[in-house]
Amino acid sequence: MMIAFAKRFLLAPLMVAVVASACQNPAHNTNDNLQLSLEFVDKQLADAVTQIKVLADSVPTDRLPRTFQGDSSVFSNTSWWTSGFYPGSLLYLYEYSGDEELLELAKDKLSILEKEKYNKGTHDLGFMLYCSFGNALRLTGDTAAYREILLTGAESLITRYNPTVKAIRSWEGWTYPVIIDNMMNLEFLTQASKLSGDSKYRDIAVTHANTTMVNHYRPDYSSYHVIDYNPEDGSIVGRKTAQGAFDESAWARGQAWGLYGYVMMFRETGDKAYLEFAEHVAAFLLNHPNMPDDLVPYWDFDAPGLSAESPYAAHYKTNRDASAAAIMASALIELSTFTEGAEGDEYLHSAERILEGLSAAPYKAELGTNGGFILKYSVGSIPHNSEIDVPLTYADYYYIEALMRYRRLLDGKPVVG
Repeated sequence: MMIAFAKRFLLAPLMVAVVASACQNPAHNTNDNLQLSLEFVDKQLADAVTQIKVLADSVPTDRLPRTFQGDSSVFSNTSWWTSGFYPGSLLYLYEYSGDEELLELAKDKLSILEKEKYNKGTHDLGFMLYCSFGNALRLTGDTAAYREILLTGAESLITRYNPTVKAIRSWEGWTYPVIIDNMMNLEFLTQASKLSGDSKYRDIAVTHANTTMVNHYRPDYSSYHVIDYNPEDGSIVGRKTAQGAFDESAWARGQAWGLYGYVMMFRETGDKAYLEFAEHVAAFLLNHPNMPDDLVPYWDFDAPGLSAESPYAAHYKTNRDASAAAIMASALIELSTFTEGAEGDEYLHSAERILEGLSAAPYKAELGTNGGFILKYSVGSIPHNSEIDVPLTYADYYYIEALMRYRRLLDGKPVVG
């Protein structure tokens, strides 16, 4: 399906100077632009409250929910990269409902998650700590409880930054791998600078974002999954994938991570290079010939065209990824507020279409089923034969976040509280 804005293929010149003050939300969307009703959004959020309480009944004290496969729940320890999404979802739903039980459930999980502030062995601390403790601080204002945790975690994260590569290392192994997912850590760092008054965190976020713009993206604004660097001189060793169909393919969730990250970077810096880049990425996604009508993408945009020789061709050509759609919806809602005219409306209406699709069968589970998860049919990693066509904790988190952002639009508020 084609969305009505022009495809753009040549990379724009990069603006590396960052505007000192963060941009203001133009909030050009009015209730006249919004096509989903408050009743619709509240119904989905109320159902999410019901589902997360079903999920809460099964979660062990020292574990966090990850997925539900067959008839069994799968949990993780606190060091797993998705550990922050469940408490983050509880906090968003507490914000919506005012239900103190949800806040207490979140605090119980924050108490076991806190030790990850010392974890220097992962790049995923933005997911683990900012989606959880960041939301807790935002909603409670309790700096005594949460400020030190977030700043200690930010210090742990920046130990993985190499000033020669000008990026934060993702994994061990390889040479110096940096994955597109790492864009999702940068909000954590920009907020750490606000909390501490120290610009070093924000400076690293800006540098990482600029490096990623130059090296991760192809001329059509699709992203590689992994760029492997030489840490001695910053040169590129290889452009690869770990979770996509092949090295040159467009792994769907990776494309969504990049879109979300650059929209956020514009909000936090006011640098229009990030806004223009996010618009290019959105155009790639929404105009892609393999994008389904409901805008819930295949697990890889190149999956439908896999040749018979591909190890994934026989079974995985048509798998959709609800998690990628949820991330896209949240990012597009915010992007719509920064973009005037028909293009901004198109971003908003695309997000609305995604939310409508995810809020109905086959993606939305019936209440009391699906192990208490909200969405079905997400994909973790097909190359690793892991978490295929199952609910995933981060799919629910970004779906809830998108609904909350949309609800703020309905209330005439900025989408990011």
